[in-house]
Amino acid sequence: MTELHLWLRHEPRTTERRTPIVPSDARRLVDSGMRLTVEESPQRIFPIEEYEAAGAALAPAGSWVSAPRDAVILGLKELPDEPGELPHRHIFFGHAYKRQPGAEALLGRFAAGGGSLLDLEYLVDDDGRRLAAFGFWAGYLGAALAVQQHRGRLVAPLVPGSKEELDAALRPAAGDEEFTALVIGALGRSGRGARVAFQTAGIEPTCWDLAETLDLDRPALLAHDVMVNCVLATTPVPPFLREEDLDDPSRRLRTLCDVTCDVGSPLNVLPVYDRTTEWDDPARRLRKEPPLDLIAIDNLPSLLPRESSTDFSAALVLQLLEFGVGGAWGRCLDRFHQACRELGIVEAEGEFGDH
Repeated sequence: MTELHLWLRHEPRTTERRTPIVPSDARRLVDSGMRLTVEESPQRIFPIEEYEAAGAALAPAGSWVSAPRDAVILGLKELPDEPGELPHRHIFFGHAYKRQPGAEALLGRFAAGGGSLLDLEYLVDDDGRRLAAFGFWAGYLGAALAVQQHRGRLVAPLVPGSKEELDAALRPAAGDEEFTALVIGALGRSGRGARVAFQTAGIEPTCWDLAETLDLDRPALLAHDVMVNCVLATTPVPPFLREEDLDDPSRRLRTLCDVTCDVGSPLNVLPVYDRTTEWDDPARRLRKEPPLDLIAIDNLPSLLPRESSTDFSAALVLQLLEFGVGGAWGRCLDRFHQACRELGIVEAEGEFGDH
């Protein structure tokens, strides 16, 4: 393998404490012959000294913009708005291939600079299964927050912690009323995490997956007290909830958590809200009477940054050790080019664009 220069960037979002590569896996990359640069980051769950001890070179936060042209920039969430042209290869969750808000602008920055997006959501095996994902922790935390909100114990602003602390907060207390819960997408990674959280809270949820969504029973859905959606649609499907459902006088549903947060996408299965919720204000009331509260936080796993980063990194490091133009990374690059074509974006000729 040609020596890869991987550049782990600082995450500009202040609530993002995760990292795609933890120090122990950084050591594996360095030992393989890879050149690794890690930016300083005040909120990253692992201190910069641990990366230095693993053999990484250190760099100031945000210095990826002047990184060598052949460096591959690794992150998790959105890039800052500048620079306007992106000449590097970037690995992160771009949320840009389903015509989400800002998608065309982001892809246009890559096209202008000759760089490319290797979107982690599309890092898949030959059968289309994702090779590195935070799904379990997103589902677990989504259900955990929904339980706390429904029981009147969700405290804002949200603060990162440990799974042990969260499990203790989930366990039923004296006086807690029983309630019914529904997990849609129950057989996937996120659904499994949601089921574990509900079970920790003493609730055995109703579990729906593909079969149940193909012939959706909306009255049954609305008859649950709490619902957690773990379905991220890749093809058009009828929405699980519509505006008229929220006004159904028979609606029992009081707490809704959307783990996928596909807001703005034409494939959104919950087109009943137009903006996500935040750590400072995690639950937003969609209806006053009867009440319906929404939780839709797009970086849920950052509430358990150590556990979620460790699991994600263990999967991603295996793919980084095989980084190249073919296989899973080649599919990522092909999907980027396809997205640009679909939006009519003409890409500049880039050294690494392979087009």
